[in-house]
Amino acid sequence: MTQNVLTTRKAGRRRNRLFGMEARTAFLFLLPSFLGLLIFLILPIAASLALSFSDWSLLSTPRFVGFANYVRLLTIDPAFFQVLGNTLFFTVEYVVLNLVVALGLAAWIASLKRSQRWFRVVFFLPTFTPSIAVSMVWLLIFTPGGLIDAVFRGLGVHFPNLLIEPHLAMQAIVIVTLWGNVGYNLILFNAALDLVPKSYLDAAQIDGAGPWQRFWMIRLPLISPTVFFGVVMTAITSLQVFDQIFVLTRGGPGSATATLGFAIYQYGFSNYQMGYASALAWVMFIIIMALTALQFWLQRKWVHYDS
Repeated sequence: MTQNVLTTRKAGRRRNRLFGMEARTAFLFLLPSFLGLLIFLILPIAASLALSFSDWSLLSTPRFVGFANYVRLLTIDPAFFQVLGNTLFFTVEYVVLNLVVALGLAAWIASLKRSQRWFRVVFFLPTFTPSIAVSMVWLLIFTPGGLIDAVFRGLGVHFPNLLIEPHLAMQAIVIVTLWGNVGYNLILFNAALDLVPKSYLDAAQIDGAGPWQRFWMIRLPLISPTVFFGVVMTAITSLQVFDQIFVLTRGGPGSATATLGFAIYQYGFSNYQMGYASALAWVMFIIIMALTALQFWLQRKWVHYDS
C-alpha cells in the first residue's frame, strides 16, 4: 500500500511538472500578442482617458482640468450637437440602406440557378479596396464639372452638385460608404439564406405562399441572428465614419458633413486640443456602447434563435 501511495505521489508530481512546462510554453507563445495588446490598445485607451481630463496642445505639458472638457462639450461648444446630429443622421440612413440593399441583393443572388459565386465576388470586391482609395475615385466622379455633372448636362437635367450643396453633401458620403461596404453584409446574408431548409420553402409554396410571403415569414426570421449581427457591426462602424468625409468634403460645406470621428481629428490634429479631442472620443465611445446595448435589448423582440 505504501508503494502505491509513493507511485501515486510521483505520478502527481510528474503531472504537475508537465502542467507547469505547458503553462510556461503557452505563456511564451502568448507573450508577443499580450505585449502588442498592452502597448497598442490598453495603454492608449488609458492614456486617452487620462488626457480627457487635461488640457494639452501637444507642445506643452498636459495640465489637469478635471471635467472642464466634458462641461465645455455638453454646455458651451455649439458645434457638438450639430456634429452629433450629423453622425446619427448618417448612421440611421446608412444602416437602413445597407441592410435593405444587402438583403435585396442577397435574396436575388440566392434565387439564381447559376453564376452565384461570380456575383458574390463582384459585389464583395469593393470591400477589399481601402476606403481612402474608394473615396478618391468617387471624389473625381462627384467633383464639380466631373462625371456626374457631365451626365446630367448630357441629359439636359439641372441637378445641384452633391459636394457643394449643404443639404445633399451627406448623401454623397452615404453613397460612397454604401458602395464600398455593402458587399460584407451581402455575403453574410447570402450565406445565411443558403442555409434555410428548402423543405420549409417548399411547404410554404404548397400552402399558397408567394415569393414575398416566403421571404418575410420564413427566410427573414430564420436568418434574423445574422441580420442582427450585421446591424450591430454596421452601426458601430458607421458611427466612426471618417475616411470618406476627410477625402470628399472635409466636414463641409460649412459643417454639414462633420461627424464625431472627423471632429475628433479636427480638434486633436488641426486645433491641437488633444484633451478636448480625447473627451469627444470618450463621448463617442459611450454613445456606441449605449446604442449597442439598446440593440441587444431590442433583439429579444425580433431575433429568433433555434432552440
